Amino acid sequence: MFAVHLLAFYFTKLKEDQIKKVDRFLYHMRLSDDVLLDVMTRFQAEMVKGLERDAHPTAAVKMLPTFVRSIPDGSEKGDFLALDLGGSKFRVLKVKVSEDGKQNVQMESQFYPTPKEITHGNGTELFDYVADCLADFMETKNIKHKKFPLGFTFSFPCIQTKLDEGVLLSWTKYFKVRGVQETDVISSLRHVLRKHKDVDVDVLALVNDTVGTMMTCGYDDQRCEVGVIIGTGTNACYMEEMSNIDLVEGDEGRMCINTEWGAFGDDGSLDDLRTEFDREIDLGSINPGKQLFEKMISGLYLGELVRLILLKMAKKGLLFNGKISTALRTKDKIETKHVAAMEKHKKGLQNTKEILMELGLTPSEEDCIAVQHVCTIVSFRSANLCAAALAAILTRLRENKKLIRLRTTVGIDGTLYKTHPQYPKRLHKVVRRLVPNCDVRFLLSESGSAKGAAMVTAVACRLVSQRKQIDEILASFELSKENLIEVKNKMREELEYGLKKETHATATVKMLPTYVCGTPDGTEKGKFLALDLGGTNFRVLLVKIRSGRRKSVRMYNKIFAIPLEIMQGTGEELFDHIVQCIADFLEYMGIKGARLPLGFTFSFPCRQASIDKGALVEWTKGFKATDCEGEDVVDMLREAIKRRNEFDLDIVAVVNDTVGTMMTCGYEDPNCEIGFIAGTGSNVCYMEEMKNIEIVEGTEGKMCINTEWGGFGDNGCIDSIRTKYDKEVDEGSLNPGKQRYEKMTSGMYLGEIVRQILIDLTKHGLLFRGQISESLRTRGIFETKFLSHIESFSGILRETVKEMAPQCDVTFMLSEDGSGKGAALITAVAKRLHNVEEN
Repeated sequence: MFAVHLLAFYFTKLKEDQIKKVDRFLYHMRLSDDVLLDVMTRFQAEMVKGLERDAHPTAAVKMLPTFVRSIPDGSEKGDFLALDLGGSKFRVLKVKVSEDGKQNVQMESQFYPTPKEITHGNGTELFDYVADCLADFMETKNIKHKKFPLGFTFSFPCIQTKLDEGVLLSWTKYFKVRGVQETDVISSLRHVLRKHKDVDVDVLALVNDTVGTMMTCGYDDQRCEVGVIIGTGTNACYMEEMSNIDLVEGDEGRMCINTEWGAFGDDGSLDDLRTEFDREIDLGSINPGKQLFEKMISGLYLGELVRLILLKMAKKGLLFNGKISTALRTKDKIETKHVAAMEKHKKGLQNTKEILMELGLTPSEEDCIAVQHVCTIVSFRSANLCAAALAAILTRLRENKKLIRLRTTVGIDGTLYKTHPQYPKRLHKVVRRLVPNCDVRFLLSESGSAKGAAMVTAVACRLVSQRKQIDEILASFELSKENLIEVKNKMREELEYGLKKETHATATVKMLPTYVCGTPDGTEKGKFLALDLGGTNFRVLLVKIRSGRRKSVRMYNKIFAIPLEIMQGTGEELFDHIVQCIADFLEYMGIKGARLPLGFTFSFPCRQASIDKGALVEWTKGFKATDCEGEDVVDMLREAIKRRNEFDLDIVAVVNDTVGTMMTCGYEDPNCEIGFIAGTGSNVCYMEEMKNIEIVEGTEGKMCINTEWGGFGDNGCIDSIRTKYDKEVDEGSLNPGKQRYEKMTSGMYLGEIVRQILIDLTKHGLLFRGQISESLRTRGIFETKFLSHIESFSGILRETVKEMAPQCDVTFMLSEDGSGKGAALITAVAKRLHNVEEN
């Protein structure tokens, strides 16, 4: 028994001594967590460089956009072909994706060798070989009679400008095919396929193997947003926010980025971590100075790294009694599969002995222990470096989402990861230690990255099909030039009907005279109050106007909410609320005792008999206060002030918000003669010749006309361009059949139109997997502000105006200070004109 214990002690001591010996020799390869966190920080900086337009050309980590915008959603179906080129073998697959109540993928595949004459030949030979293999596969499977969509997994760095295009940047791993770099590989593939008259395929997608892996795993786990390959080569991809990708137009949504992290360090950023063995590996490779990170990690190089280390240790007399075999001196005699075998649990030492003997060596027990530990250090360093870069990606995902804790899935593939017995658990453990605020699931890609190419193709087909169906549904919103000319002509007719005495009463575009006959001339001065009512907020302003060379307008304002119960209560309640807001403002400004002239911006259609009288024609924009329509709103305001009996005001003018906007801009630019509002509601005013306004006495000069164009179409004249969604929104509004044009153009309704469309698209199974959420069923939940985040309107407006009125040179001027300032200016102009008349 004592002898057994003594033997165990001896063996343990022997093992410890050998491990310490190797640790001392390879201390530079043993990376602490502090070093790994530093590598993680360096890689984060490289990612940022690669994404920025200015830094991208010189960035080592290229961060290539893939134009893959969506992972599988489970609704994909159909038969697809896939090619997988990039590893030690070339693979052709037929993938059947079905969606019969459950996700199901069936695959048939065939491997073909990639001999050196192909991987080191010329481009024509390579693509001819790929096409021949595809033709052979289709012949074998008896599927040449059918057309297939095809995805191409091409595991080399490419610049893409769309999904079905990729210009090769450089070869990696052991590929060095002439005449392919800086050419579009999809174009080359299509060219050779055209020569095969019996092969009918539609090449729809080019994907990197990492993207294929992410898509394969994403089909099974929709949390998957990272793909990693640790095999012959190494790389990673992930879903990045479009707003961070300078190289691609657009800010909304996400796109998969192929990091090409194998080139990390090519700019010297990892030189302090590279050993003499890494430098020797690089010098002996087919691409010296390139893919330096990959050469420290991937399966193509780990065996050779181990051989170089063993060779040097033997030369120093630290192994094999200093004896060196011919095989140990021969490049690539130790492969990564040997490293994996030597680290196998329990059988590792025996495997080590057998492998070393195959290399013509006579290893002792001490030698086997030492060699096994060399393998451990080399493969552990590989896992550590991979973990640091992956931790950087996970941190970026978490920060992009502004999360304290991220839950995500990493799809992973590659022969090194799959065949090395210790690699996965080492990688997982280090990643979780480096990013403790990320809950990561590692999902092995059982079917390889080629299935992912088929899934990308399936997604592309789904998106094309969905796009076609969506386009058909939205076709009714597309207006041709002829449609717009017809609308322009009908609007012109309605404007003229509104101006004529005999047709004014029945006109849908009311063309209401405002009695504003002048614009500011720069001599206006004084203090004025302004009120602005037209949406869910009510604004009270104090406006100080200064004339002369230093003319200026200074404003002080306060915004008050108009609750729904006030908007749709009684008229008395509405105007009492308005007066309460005025009282609060006057007290806030310390001017409660002053009787100041006041302008009232009232953004609803009013029939005016003078500048300070306006009878409400009808409520719009969600207002429904009773006992107001047909009444003079100025009188109602005066009555409410009297009821409160705290202050008195000189109400000089009631104006529409469009008129206020025109006057505000007219103060800065005397050429301004149109006011346009595109907000909660939509309206326009303009300066019309008095001789054309038959409903007002006089023919000299001009008067501002409030068109109230929101009612355009209430007589059915534009029914041909109204969609079923416009009709649904109208029928669900407070005033069905009225303000039809406004309901097609204004902020109060656009979000609701979109909601109706989203519901319809979801019912067709084109969005949200056909599931309509309770929120989406809620009227008004999709606000128009969401549209402004998604789409820009102002450019479209300018371009269309230019196209429809080419003879008009129009300047659009944004009213920075709103229509409230305009009401004060109208009041100032009215006071000035009144004083002129009195004098």
